[in-house]
Amino acid sequence: MRPGFARTPEPPYYAVIFTSQRTDGDDGYAAMAEAMATLALQQPGCLGAESVRDPSGLGITVAYFTDEASIAAWKAHSAHRAAQKAGQERWYAHYEMRIAKVERAYAGPEGR
Repeated sequence: MRPGFARTPEPPYYAVIFTSQRTDGDDGYAAMAEAMATLALQQPGCLGAESVRDPSGLGITVAYFTDEASIAAWKAHSAHRAAQKAGQERWYAHYEMRIAKVERAYAGPEGR
């Protein structure tokens, strides 16, 4: 497994895919993003996450969960709800959320 890749078990499990376009300026975003990443990884059922953002502000975060109940609990977490509200009001020009069941997974090439 390479650094930066989430360690996931054999499927099935779930992927929560959050694609977003940031607004200009930080306005507290970096601190909140770091706090939410740390908090998410502490939630029951969270398996890990991977996140990238390009210079234009387009970002994709994929968080992996054991089941849909764990996803719902994370969505309802009070600190996460506050971050969601702030994101809607000031940090995101647009976002899309997708939830998928992972049925197959593989990695490669071996030895690298």
